[in-house]
Amino acid sequence: MYAYTVHAVFTDVHVAKAWVQWLRDGHVAEVIAAGAIGAAIVQIDGDGEPQCEARYTFASKATFDVYEHDHAPRLRAEAASRFPPGSVVYTRSSGAILWSSDEAHR
Repeated sequence: MYAYTVHAVFTDVHVAKAWVQWLRDGHVAEVIAAGAIGAAIVQIDGDGEPQCEARYTFASKATFDVYEHDHAPRLRAEAASRFPPGSVVYTRSSGAILWSSDEAHR
């Protein structure tokens, strides 16, 4: 199993709400259609600028690599067109899942 997280920091709460709605209205489904096997949208607690994460699970690093090469550029371009530079700052991370409670229940 392989994890991919997109962390987003927003200029204001309205942009954050629009971003979450965009994820729910189709972006997450597109990432799943492109190879992810699960997803979660998380609102990050804290003071200051609104922050959220989109957390995706892929069956393997190879599946994630196909997503990154074949699908991510198009999906990132769509995000950039909807949310102009400066309204959202992204950081991305990925890595092997060493253990998950989801796997323990299978």
